[in-house]
Amino acid sequence: MNWSAAAAVMLGLAVAIGAFGAHGLKGRLDEYSMGVYEKAVIYHFFHALGLLIVSILPRLGLLSQSSGSWICGLLLAGILLFSGSLYALALSGVTLLGAVTPLGGLAFLAAWFLLAFFLLRHNTV
Repeated sequence: MNWSAAAAVMLGLAVAIGAFGAHGLKGRLDEYSMGVYEKAVIYHFFHALGLLIVSILPRLGLLSQSSGSWICGLLLAGILLFSGSLYALALSGVTLLGAVTPLGGLAFLAAWFLLAFFLLRHNTV
């Protein structure tokens, strides 16, 4: 998979979804739901940036292609699960969707800790 292209798409979506929330949802969501939506956009954006950065590391020789793919896959899964569930929760009000959010958080944590592990391992070889 072209992870840099996936990151570019995720970054574009973060901008579009954020703009939709700021302009299209203003006054339509209560304060709590708007806060949830904004949190989803922030995590979406930061982790999409992380996805872009990690996708470049194998080209720089700082990470193997396989390791980079694992980390990028986890970051993408985290965006979809964490931010996606929060977007859906904010828009629908279905609180059960919040049960999916921690799975995305775990994917984010796994991605960042794996990155640290692989970079430390790469540095010692």
